[in-house]
Amino acid sequence: MTRLMAPRWLVSVVGLGLLAGCASVQSVPPAARSDLASTGKLRVGLILSNQVLVTRDPQTGELRGVTIALGKALAKRLGVPFEPVGYPNPAALVQSFGRNEWDIAFLAFDPARARDVEFSPPYMVVDNTYLVPSGSKVESVEAVDQRGVRIAVPERSAPDLFLSRYLKAAEIVRVPGGADAAIEVLRSGRADAYAENAHMLSLYSGRLPGSRVLQGRYTVIQHAIATPKGRSAAAEFVKEFVDQSKRDGTVRDAIAQAGLRRTDVAPSALAK
Repeated sequence: MTRLMAPRWLVSVVGLGLLAGCASVQSVPPAARSDLASTGKLRVGLILSNQVLVTRDPQTGELRGVTIALGKALAKRLGVPFEPVGYPNPAALVQSFGRNEWDIAFLAFDPARARDVEFSPPYMVVDNTYLVPSGSKVESVEAVDQRGVRIAVPERSAPDLFLSRYLKAAEIVRVPGGADAAIEVLRSGRADAYAENAHMLSLYSGRLPGSRVLQGRYTVIQHAIATPKGRSAAAEFVKEFVDQSKRDGTVRDAIAQAGLRRTDVAPSALAK
């Protein structure tokens, strides 16, 4: 049998490629890989009701979005499979804290949550404002905090946590996350405004004739990657991954691909 010999230059190129791939995986500290992939996979906690973070293709069921891109990039860096772990709303993900159901989770930074999980630096910032129905007494972001005004929020979400500390006179109405709950609470008249990120509100507005997304914002929400408490090697590795992903354009490209409105890469020095 005649043996075909590959050119020496091709053998060298392939060899260098394999070495580079091995070096990439081997550059992960063993403690970080153990913390992040103890099951042999990277289990990624996702809030399925937040379309800034993740969407599902209606035809194929495939998950897409910024968090999917970043989660897969981190799994590739670790050299392990990516496994999405979906939660229907923010409250459900928060309730999973301490249950060892995920290795990282994508959710908005908040000081209250930071007591239970470790947060990376923010990778993305999103304007948060209000959606108001036709005829709402709320005219502007600045005019929201008044007695008699009812502001609906997704329960235990970043808007809920922030506005619970910030609002002095307006009443908070807590509902499950997602478009259906948002539309129902405004259409029924149980709330005068709905608080969420501007991108999602622009999608909801199309389903509620006469409604409008208010200009301005009540805050900028910082989105980060959480790791369980006690996994210091994981937290440090994820921090470096987020910093690198912001520098090399991974986050920027993921935001552009998702077509997110009023959303940007987080600046380097945002306070945690």
